[in-house]
Amino acid sequence: MGLSGYRAILSKLPELKTTFLPHLVVVNAENAAEDGLGLLPEQYHGLREAGVDVVTTGNHVWEKREITDLLAAEDRLLRPDNYPAGLPGKGWCVVEGEGWKAAVVNLQGRSRMASIDDPFSRGKELLTRLSQETPLLFVDFHAEAPEEKEAFGYWLDGVASAVVGTHTHVATADERILPLGTAFQSDLGMCGPEGSVIGSDPEVSIRRALTMLPLRSEVLDAPACIHGALVTVDAASGRALSIQRLRV
Repeated sequence: MGLSGYRAILSKLPELKTTFLPHLVVVNAENAAEDGLGLLPEQYHGLREAGVDVVTTGNHVWEKREITDLLAAEDRLLRPDNYPAGLPGKGWCVVEGEGWKAAVVNLQGRSRMASIDDPFSRGKELLTRLSQETPLLFVDFHAEAPEEKEAFGYWLDGVASAVVGTHTHVATADERILPLGTAFQSDLGMCGPEGSVIGSDPEVSIRRALTMLPLRSEVLDAPACIHGALVTVDAASGRALSIQRLRV
């Protein structure tokens, strides 16, 4: 969220990788731009150079026109796959490492959001197809409502290795392994400025609430906190062994 969140990832990711030794790093960067809306090409390249394997997004990915050509060209830059056909980009990719292969899928919910294609049927279709290639299947479900996120997790339980939610910017304390072996967390939370209202200046948010004027949010200029999750998966079966909420 904003430049403080973006810079926090650039500065701290090398240390996090040294500490946790992850095989795969996925970052949702739909709010990385200075105004908190969208992602710029130079930021995508910066994240990749810092060690991010896959960049996912959400409904704000369309805010910056500069990213359009990159969506069509870069396999590791995803947008929710259930947007209408004909838009640039796609919502899945396959990453290969030494002795392993993993698929990352990006989908968007519809509750209190745009009425796009059904993520449930699209998600099951995509993961069923990708499971023929690898059992390691990771899903970023970009959605508003906790009910829809939890239902989506159970829908893919036993199919996906992990289903984690993004969009609300507030980390949830419900990380767990679902009955059939899928790691789940309703929302990872944001990498963005501490002391903010979901990344924005509290004074503007309060003034908007008091006056009901359509005041535009302003990203707070403050030191950032990184939120996320560390998921450990059995490479042979694709079933999750653990999920750990992170706050740095």
